[in-house]
Amino acid sequence: MTSAAEPAQPRPAAPVPSGMPSAAPTAVPNVPTASYRLQLQPGFTLRDATAAVPYLAALGVSHLHLSPLLEAVPGSTHGYDTVDHTRISEQLGGEDALRALAAEAHRHRLGLIADVVPNHMAVPAPERLNRPLWQVLRDGPDSPYARWFDIDWDAQPGPADAPDRGRVLLPLLGDRLGAVLDQLTVDDGVLRYHRHELPLRPGTEDLPLPDLLARQWYRLSWWRLARTELNYRRFFTVNELIALRVEDPEVFAATHAVLLRLHADGVLDGFRIDHPDGLADPRGYLRRLADATGGAYTVVEKILAGEERLPEDWPVAGTTGYDALRRIDGVLTDHAGACRLAGAYESFLHGGPVHDPCEDPHPAIAAARRGRAEMTGPDGELAAEVERLVRIALRIGAAEPAHADHAPGQLHAAIGRLLTGYPAYRPYARPGEPVPAASEQQMHAALDGSADPTDRLVAALALGRLGRGPDHDEFCVRFAQTAAAVAAKGVEDTAFYRWNALPGLNEVGGEPARPGLHPAEFHDWCRRQERDRPHSMTVLSTHDTKRSADARARLAVLAEQPAAWAAEAAAWSTAAGPAHPALDRDADWLLWHTLVAAWPITPDRLVAALLKAVREAKLHTSWTAPDPRYEQALEERARAVYGNPGLLPRIEGRVHALAPYARSNTLAAALLHLTVPGVPDLYQGSEEPLYTLVDPDNRAPVDLGALAVRLTDSATARPGDLAREKLHLTATALHLRRSRPLGPYRPLPVVDVSSDHLLAFARGDDVVTAVTRLPYGLERAGGWRDTVLELPAGGAWTDELTLRSFPAGAVPVAELLAVHPVALLTRRG
Repeated sequence: MTSAAEPAQPRPAAPVPSGMPSAAPTAVPNVPTASYRLQLQPGFTLRDATAAVPYLAALGVSHLHLSPLLEAVPGSTHGYDTVDHTRISEQLGGEDALRALAAEAHRHRLGLIADVVPNHMAVPAPERLNRPLWQVLRDGPDSPYARWFDIDWDAQPGPADAPDRGRVLLPLLGDRLGAVLDQLTVDDGVLRYHRHELPLRPGTEDLPLPDLLARQWYRLSWWRLARTELNYRRFFTVNELIALRVEDPEVFAATHAVLLRLHADGVLDGFRIDHPDGLADPRGYLRRLADATGGAYTVVEKILAGEERLPEDWPVAGTTGYDALRRIDGVLTDHAGACRLAGAYESFLHGGPVHDPCEDPHPAIAAARRGRAEMTGPDGELAAEVERLVRIALRIGAAEPAHADHAPGQLHAAIGRLLTGYPAYRPYARPGEPVPAASEQQMHAALDGSADPTDRLVAALALGRLGRGPDHDEFCVRFAQTAAAVAAKGVEDTAFYRWNALPGLNEVGGEPARPGLHPAEFHDWCRRQERDRPHSMTVLSTHDTKRSADARARLAVLAEQPAAWAAEAAAWSTAAGPAHPALDRDADWLLWHTLVAAWPITPDRLVAALLKAVREAKLHTSWTAPDPRYEQALEERARAVYGNPGLLPRIEGRVHALAPYARSNTLAAALLHLTVPGVPDLYQGSEEPLYTLVDPDNRAPVDLGALAVRLTDSATARPGDLAREKLHLTATALHLRRSRPLGPYRPLPVVDVSSDHLLAFARGDDVVTAVTRLPYGLERAGGWRDTVLELPAGGAWTDELTLRSFPAGAVPVAELLAVHPVALLTRRG
């Protein structure tokens, strides 16, 4: 088993099935030096990835990081909706194409990291695409596949002839059942409803429709009933993704057989694990995976809240890197300015004087609590999950008098309070084991001093403190799984779309209530990362970021000029003319920030991002209760920008004015990403400036062929060409990482009045990174003046970005950063 600080061990070769190309045995590093994320989809297949291998090798990465590979719903652009675990997606080219990619990658000394989706499968239309689910719907709890899916059979009455056996609620009807009966047909042994095809229980094919429906192992229902009556666990609130019981060894083996075989064959070299917090036993799953792979390089999409640490007993290299994103963005964000901008935002919305909301209680914290609370309320999107916990607690009370007489309403309220107040994604209590100290502390915070007996009972059950038994164990597990869904949906997918003071802070794992990070705190995090998880991934942009790194780099400049930006935003609202009465001021604030972040942007991209944001916010419209009047008003206001001669030049002018400072932030973030402890994971296309918004905007195929052409002369000096600068910086740093291991992390002293604007550190004795932070403030303070950086003694240094040489000792920063706002210094010997 591989520990956090150990490289994965080599595995024995395995025979390749006849007729398939072999992955040539070459020197692919066990631990990546850097990876490159590719979003596979019908518009960018495994064959396209194979064609891109020479470019990616020339760029300097060591591994390709592939989005999910198994067969997904037809047309899927992301692959997280698996329908068949027995084969590589034919839409992507199938196993032959994957083996060809591996062979070409290994020929260029590149490895492959595969994204694994253990938590769920798709509920597709037609349903026959998911054969295991099809058999469960046909045969009910007696199906050999019933153990695959996380279904609470007791929550729904069974068929008319087996009412005690239970059945699955399928909330897929567009209206109440009685209103759509005439749209249901039986044909060739299949029940059809528009695109849906459902199996019929043997022997029921010829029954009258009402009797036929009553005899199935599933209950068709109006889609709106899912909130309160759904009896299968799902991915967050997505009814079309049904959860798997991968904690069952048989389910693990069946759902991972293809990927494990490909790893044993040398085709796959490592794994990224999607949403481990949805699993019943994340540690157990990861241990089983490590045992099956001999300790392959593995990272987990674990979102760490605040100062939360990855559990030490997880046998993984680390996370997928959102914790690094928060620190890198944070150290390049002006804390004081961000707080003033938050005050200006509140004034923009509500009027009145500007105040500093960064003191408790922070509005962003209140928004997060409201978002969580709404998820768990009686009509909340996760009410069905809470009701499942209530049923378990009631069974415990019925069996054990000491825990009896807690009414269902009391239990629902107590569970909701603790899920609302839980300060991390989930606890990691495991039945029969001591409670982890971190989970104990987090539950204490969630209780917030409550002496309510029902609150105390729920907390004790959630931590497994009241003994063992099927119901006790299930409550402990399900509370943790539900907590993760509440955190993701209530905070990231609700609150982070509501409180928009500085939208660039509202990323996965973000803390908008704590903007900015002092350099000393950044250095502390880097040293801890190096000590605890040196091979953890680091990221800046992903398929899930709401705004790409370069879009956020622009927005970070606004935190340095809060008063000026607030005045400009108000002027834009005036220039845009009176807003529709349905719109509030927050719509304007979000509109102006989105334009700045992604400019130039087409009207269609702008409208799509805005509509997704307001639907996720769920204040005026939502996915489940759209308000056409509000959405039309928002779309019209956004599109009107492009025909407004008094507004369009101001937007272009503001983006142009921000450009020098945004350039500094872009290059600083890129160099930090590539040289701090960890394994940098580059998102497709981000080696050049990338100004994308929330999915699906950020998942479109990238023209890697054009990037390959530009890479050939990226080192040629072109003043003002940020694309070439970033591409050159990226390739230079990546090749440095491949040519030598980066040594121990050590902050370097910066001397004089502008020292707060330079972040510098050494990696061993022969690599130094120096980046500008808060560039607008630096300019206002008069520039670098006499600020010097002490380069370590022992020989001259060369800036790899400009090939200029500098002596060891005190170097004027104005001279060091005369060409670029960053420097990557090395020396030989």
